Amino acid sequence: MHTATLSTDALLTGDFEPLRVSDFKRPRPLPSIPVPAASRISLVPTKPLTRPRKSKAFWLCLIALMLSDILSDLDLTAIGTALPTIANALDDRRGDYIWVGSAYALASTAFIPLSGNLADVFGRKPVMLASIVFFAIGSTLAGAAQNMSMMITGRSIQGIGGGGILALARIITTDLVPLAERGIYQGLLGLVWCLASFIGPPIGGALSSRGLNAWRWLFFLNLPLCAIAFTLVALFLLVRAPTGSVRRKIVKVDWIGSFIIFLGTAFAILGLTWAGIRYPWSSAQVLCPLIMGLFLLVAAGFYEANVPTLPTIPPDIVGNWTSLLGLLTTAVHGITSISLIYYLPVFFQACFGASPIRSSVDFLPGSLITAPASLVAGIVISASGKYRPVNWIGWTAMIVGFGLVSTYSNDTPVAKWVGYQIVGAVGVGLIFVGPIFPILAPLPTHRAASANALFAFTRAFAQTWGITISSTILQNRLEKDLPAAFVAQFPPGFEIAYAAIPAIRQLEGPLKTAVQAAFAKSMSAEVPMGTTVDENYALLEGELLDEKGMDGVRDEA
Repeated sequence: MHTATLSTDALLTGDFEPLRVSDFKRPRPLPSIPVPAASRISLVPTKPLTRPRKSKAFWLCLIALMLSDILSDLDLTAIGTALPTIANALDDRRGDYIWVGSAYALASTAFIPLSGNLADVFGRKPVMLASIVFFAIGSTLAGAAQNMSMMITGRSIQGIGGGGILALARIITTDLVPLAERGIYQGLLGLVWCLASFIGPPIGGALSSRGLNAWRWLFFLNLPLCAIAFTLVALFLLVRAPTGSVRRKIVKVDWIGSFIIFLGTAFAILGLTWAGIRYPWSSAQVLCPLIMGLFLLVAAGFYEANVPTLPTIPPDIVGNWTSLLGLLTTAVHGITSISLIYYLPVFFQACFGASPIRSSVDFLPGSLITAPASLVAGIVISASGKYRPVNWIGWTAMIVGFGLVSTYSNDTPVAKWVGYQIVGAVGVGLIFVGPIFPILAPLPTHRAASANALFAFTRAFAQTWGITISSTILQNRLEKDLPAAFVAQFPPGFEIAYAAIPAIRQLEGPLKTAVQAAFAKSMSAEVPMGTTVDENYALLEGELLDEKGMDGVRDEA
């Protein structure tokens, strides 16, 4: 081993003997250049490298993102328990109440991909601010609604804002911190989602029980929070905006691709909304929009790969196995985890006689564990620089937990139904954060906005499928197992899962026991479906998912 000491003068003047080709065949002693001690360069750091401290503006901006995110998430989770009261207050006689939730989900999911494209063209701040404004306008219309048409219009506008907030919160977080540090902050956003899932249903139930018009505060309370979030983002979000005239930016937006994606998403969600509830799965009313939606989404993929210069979904995001598996993980997790979130409150109300608020309390063990699990996942990934172990542990916990939950019955002891959902909740929390890292790790930083938008879109779209599949399995199983005398009191096509719950409280004796047993059996049909999907996908991911380095720098877009 030859050593040499180089002076800064030699480095600057380049006063070295040129290398010859033969020098690469055998080692040659380097010239020894004496230098004074003051000019020597130490290649070993005297102090350990530390991450720079975040500024006050950074933390205020992060608070604004989390506040905006909880607005979007809370409005989605709180509406379910208040829906019967809203339908009654607005004199819904045509069954349009289903669109109070579906209009928001449709608009939110469909707008997410476009929001990422707009953020690349116009910059993060204007798109985030516009999303908050849309959310506030929609909240105002929904809170002031005098009929179902006005309510659905308000919820649609609210959904556009909510979709933009959902995507931009993650995009901006990606901008502000390097990939290796994002685990902690993605975990905080996951914590917000879990918190909204926990407090949303009790808030909706509490407000809806305060009087005929108290539900309006579900929407009006958003307005001061929107004002705070808007102010913080406007003042403290300091990321560079793309240059160029407004006209040139408008031309750069992938309007055609975004429109095809929007139509495909809208048709697919329309079919899923009607499937198994308003119309049978085999009916033209379900199959036509569902097939059309899937066809348009496939067509959008071909268009995005070949036509636009700045595509909404760049093909290189899904063109590598690591990112593609991250998106598939997001989809499988969205479909299977939402089934547990969707079903357990129904189970508690039907089998244990819990009220909507009490069923949310019974779901508390899982909610309390999911939130910190997602944060722990982010911290571990940031500290270790590896995401595969967290994903593997998460899938294992989900599979075991879901399998245990499938054994629930109407006489399951408290210790078991609490403990079982905790195991599953650990897995749900770990996988909630885990997939974003394999999605981003192989990609250049300028793809972060589109990748985050596609991640958010995949999760939202998958959850729509999960809710639909869960409700269909539940409906079909109940129609098979419920006593005929009990089912006969409901009109055909009615969603028995919700219609039957208030009636169960009026039952007595063997009939009540039989109805509760039927709900418990539906658990053994629904949850194993998710467990089987999780098992097979976990095996696939274990074989194919690569561990990519996470030493990327900030995205300066």
